[in-house]
Amino acid sequence: MSTSLNPEHIITQLKRIVESDKRSEIRLNANGGNSILLVCPPILEFKYIEKLVEMMPLDTYKIIDLNEVLLLFVKENESDINELFEILKASVSQIFTAPAGEIRDDLYSRIIGNILDSYNQDKIPVLVNSGALYGSKLNFNKLLEDNVIEHGKHPVIILYPGRKEDKTYYFLNDKVASDYRCLIIE
Repeated sequence: MSTSLNPEHIITQLKRIVESDKRSEIRLNANGGNSILLVCPPILEFKYIEKLVEMMPLDTYKIIDLNEVLLLFVKENESDINELFEILKASVSQIFTAPAGEIRDDLYSRIIGNILDSYNQDKIPVLVNSGALYGSKLNFNKLLEDNVIEHGKHPVIILYPGRKEDKTYYFLNDKVASDYRCLIIE
């Protein structure tokens, strides 16, 4: 079985890297970033999530379910979101990420808030169900380069459902990924 199809093997490898004394190697291999993409085939995402929950001790790691973050955001902002969709049909990304200088409750800030909360608990944040962000047009690069993550005491781990073709990654096997500043484990 290929290692990318064996969640237990890949997660064990991930834990070795994150829990080692050589954390500076993460930044070195991530071009200065402080995040790790754990790439998995989309069809195996739920199996990976199941193994992450099983193998990551809650006293060290905090699993952040982006589906839950998105659903709570939509539920609490339903009327505002409906209004914003009418106004910003051509700029969906601004519904979920407020433009620079504008202060309002947005999905981006909630995700960063969850990561900050994880750091405040001295836990390593692990983002799962990142496919929930697909339609939001939330910019992964902006998220991974946020000051909270860049200066965080732990790396952020993102379960990234996608595939690699040559040297190009495809988020959810569809959207061409950018050059993320992160360590990639596949």
